Amino acid sequence: MAEQTTMNEQVQEVLDKLRPFLLRDGGDCELVDVEDGIVKLRLLGACGTCPSSTITLKAGIERALLEEVPGVVEVEQVF
Repeated sequence: MAEQTTMNEQVQEVLDKLRPFLLRDGGDCELVDVEDGIVKLRLLGACGTCPSSTITLKAGIERALLEEVPGVVEVEQVF
């Protein structure tokens, strides 16, 4: 369980670094869960309805998490 907490904390640290870019465009994201290396995020504000949200999620957030947090395998959007 301690390993799970560590991964959650690492994911949150990366999200906190990305948050200013999301906020600048009127959006944000919320960490819902990390399960078996799959990070579940809820996109908020403008990000929730933006046509480019999938690109933001996969090309931006997922790429950063894959590079910076060992064990992350994918990022999924939850509603």
